[in-house]
Amino acid sequence: MARTWLSIRVELVSGHGADLWPRPGRILAAARTHSFAQLAEAIDRSFARWDLAHLHMFTLADGTGVSPLDWWDGEAPDGTLDGHTAKLSRLQAGEQFAYVFDMGDDWAHLCTVGDKRIDPLEEFGETPGSPVPYWGWGSLPDQYGRRWDGDDGESPMPKRPARGLSDLPPILPWWGDRRRS
Repeated sequence: MARTWLSIRVELVSGHGADLWPRPGRILAAARTHSFAQLAEAIDRSFARWDLAHLHMFTLADGTGVSPLDWWDGEAPDGTLDGHTAKLSRLQAGEQFAYVFDMGDDWAHLCTVGDKRIDPLEEFGETPGSPVPYWGWGSLPDQYGRRWDGDDGESPMPKRPARGLSDLPPILPWWGDRRRS
């Protein structure tokens, strides 16, 4: 297969009221036939989001919005393209655009189309059915700012076990109260 897939760099710029630095990022491979909705799903998976019941919107460099229109109940901003039908073939090498997930917490991403296309067979050994990440960096913040299970934003952080991983079941040799020999 030829180098026909786009390489799209996605950097998480801000969200949940904070600007991020250094910015965590992922590089995704996507076919020009994939939809913006498919790209949004891949970005959300790549940035460890599990609560996907939030609006999202791409904003292209010319100001055009792209979002699943059925999510807006007829209230989408004027001129918004349907993310289920708008294809990534609209994008050009070097083009930059934004992606915002969760219009309340505003997880904003800068997306940049790579100058060179890639061959999915060369990168993955197969042709994936949807956009996929193939490189990444940085620590990903929790979607809701939680630091541990049960974090309510006010309680003190749980104390670390006194003896390393002693709170874990002894499934692996270095886990548990007694280490296996």
